[in-house]
Amino acid sequence: MSTLNVDKVDPSTGTALEIGSSGDTVTVPSGATLTLTSATLNLPTTITSTTEVKTNKVSPATGTDFALGDSGDTFTVPSGATIVNSGTATGFGITTASFRPNVKPVIINGDMGVAQRSTSVTGTSSGNGWTTVDRWRYWIGTAGTWTITQETLTADEAFEDGFTYAWKWDCTTANASLSAGSYLSINTSLEAQNCALFKKGTSEAEVMTLAFWVKSTKTGTQIVNIYDAVNDREICQAYTIDATNTWEKKVLTYPGDTSGPLGTGTTKAIEVKFWVVAGTNYTSGTLQTSWGGATTADGAVGQVNNADSTSNNFHLTGVQLEVGSYTSSTIPSFQHEDYGSNLLRCQRFYQKFGGNGYEGIATGRVQGATAAIYSIVYNTAMKSDAPAIGETGALINTDRATFDKPVTGFSTTSTGIYSAFFTTTNASESLMDAGEAIILATDNGVDGWLTFDSEM
Repeated sequence: MSTLNVDKVDPSTGTALEIGSSGDTVTVPSGATLTLTSATLNLPTTITSTTEVKTNKVSPATGTDFALGDSGDTFTVPSGATIVNSGTATGFGITTASFRPNVKPVIINGDMGVAQRSTSVTGTSSGNGWTTVDRWRYWIGTAGTWTITQETLTADEAFEDGFTYAWKWDCTTANASLSAGSYLSINTSLEAQNCALFKKGTSEAEVMTLAFWVKSTKTGTQIVNIYDAVNDREICQAYTIDATNTWEKKVLTYPGDTSGPLGTGTTKAIEVKFWVVAGTNYTSGTLQTSWGGATTADGAVGQVNNADSTSNNFHLTGVQLEVGSYTSSTIPSFQHEDYGSNLLRCQRFYQKFGGNGYEGIATGRVQGATAAIYSIVYNTAMKSDAPAIGETGALINTDRATFDKPVTGFSTTSTGIYSAFFTTTNASESLMDAGEAIILATDNGVDGWLTFDSEM
């Protein structure tokens, strides 16, 4: 092989120069540099290189798209290298879901992991309240009787997606013939100050996407509403239970609402409502699938009757509310929190102190033979500066030496979002001398709890 050394090669005619023929291999030796100065190099469809190709920019030959590699290829970004998105470009696995505007889950306790009050309650048939899993409230009337449980999951689809608990409703007394006013819904709510990310009531109002795992004995149509409690506005979506007693993941989108700003502060602003039972008062209209003033008759149109048999159960977990429009294939993963973080967020609305068997709760001062005053610091700031104080089980006023007097009543003397002063009463005890130190405790061998509630 001979060598030809030249400083420049020009085409004999025209402006195109060809090096080699079809099938030839043109080799640039190791250590050599091929430099293009304001010129264009047209290359074949496929370029094979087992070494490095270095360039400052890669652009498509035609149009605006180009493919980097083929299906199944793996591209490695070396340690220390950075991929920069300098604008609104997407790709390299970077999607809208990677840029959540919220650090914590919008829905508190969406995995049903915290249940401070109880893990199981029987005989629920009327009224409303929070009795098992934290932050989840029920409303029920003439819709059968139910046992409510924080259910432990050990298998099946929701468990495989990372959920170990669910909220289970087990119908124990059926109502197959609902009255017009029959209802059962299970709800969670958000404070106004935590809803700014939805931009509700502005021209830039965001789409909301609700995702959840659900299992129901009853197949067919079920309804979930998003309710604006500030402006009495609502939007509803239907979903379908396709298979009986099977965990199914549902993803529903709700358009942004340019009317009705939510304001700020600790008031209830957004409520997510899952219907379980609905009489004709709630189903006789047209399902309200666009934002508008809440209309009772339009709220649950098409809802099946989950109370028509004692064989029926309804289970819910993995509830997440996201900013933006997603599908079942693009919805971001559920934001799992460690138990302590989840518990602390729940304690903003409900806290309890106590346990079983002479567990000290607070220290205070005797006011007389029948009363004592205590102070306590909450585990975290509560939503309200006037939480309701209560007792479950058995508590005692004690000096841990000469007397244990069952507490018969509570009253608050001064409360805030961080701490409270409160008084207790008990039957007369001659050994209780005013000014002496005293302990509020659980009774020996009996569960007892001092509670503070600022639910909304």
